[in-house]
Amino acid sequence: MSIVLMSDPRVAAIPVAENGEPLTNVRAVGGELLLDDRRSDPAYAFAHLRSGVLDRLLHAQSLLPDGLRLLVIEGFRPPALQQRYFEEYAAELRAANTDWSAKELRTQASRYVSPPEIAPHSAGAAVDLTLVNADGTELDMGTRVNASPEESAGGCYTLADGLSHQARLHRATLSRALTDAGLVNYPTEWWHWSFGDRYWALMTGKPEALYGPASQPPPIVPEQPDQ
Repeated sequence: MSIVLMSDPRVAAIPVAENGEPLTNVRAVGGELLLDDRRSDPAYAFAHLRSGVLDRLLHAQSLLPDGLRLLVIEGFRPPALQQRYFEEYAAELRAANTDWSAKELRTQASRYVSPPEIAPHSAGAAVDLTLVNADGTELDMGTRVNASPEESAGGCYTLADGLSHQARLHRATLSRALTDAGLVNYPTEWWHWSFGDRYWALMTGKPEALYGPASQPPPIVPEQPDQ
């Protein structure tokens, strides 16, 4: 089965009927979801998701086997940061593949970084995550989160060949819970799941997306000690 990439014109053709759901801080659910800080930024933008996505993550976590939890790595990504990531990765690919056309470069770059104009992360609709055990140790998923196709020799693809039995089992456990909760996976990145964006709409046969580009969440204001 062929993989539909983010650069596919059918993704961009999906209309958006913005439903106005706010971005919600993952920490607002009282620690029910674990939050990693490897993508941390001063405004904690990475810790925000649309409320509908957050609700579905909580449901997905309830479907996991005892002792396992979701670890959220990155949610909302400001458009300027998405643009930077895309340009940087495209530049790497261009340097290594000087014969590629602009169209081929865009297609290949979209295996790993979404074109900015349709990026699910910038809609607050996508989340990068993994599984941890009861003591917070990440499970073996076959590659690290955010491993590129080049670094992982394709191991980042959700259904990649050559994975260990344990890694395949762990990916299946993650996929089952998130799929049952209504999210869809981007097949080139086992860690990337979304709900309500254009890619989700195309993959689920919905006529329109629920979320367009989201507004930057307000910066985190440190709590002041009681006087």
